[in-house]
Amino acid sequence: MFDIGFWEFALIGIITLIVVGPERMPAIARKAGQYAGKAKKFIASIQEDIGSEFEANKLKEHLSLEDKDSNLVEILEETKKSLNEIKHDVDTKKS
Repeated sequence: MFDIGFWEFALIGIITLIVVGPERMPAIARKAGQYAGKAKKFIASIQEDIGSEFEANKLKEHLSLEDKDSNLVEILEETKKSLNEIKHDVDTKKS
């Protein structure tokens, strides 16, 4: 996610240790870990929601294509029926 290497992380830790002191450092580190965990869960939740939405869009598109296909089948069936009626009418008029 972030491009932070070991030395950058160590420098941040040393500066934090100097600023807050060794007594409060474990509590701050624990709190930072909790916030990092919450942020990670939040990002995972957003990714899951986006993935679900993408899947829903794909499903809607697929259903839309099926509806178009079913409409085409209905049109073909109606056309066949009409052609058969026309053929029958022509045959009856010939006789």
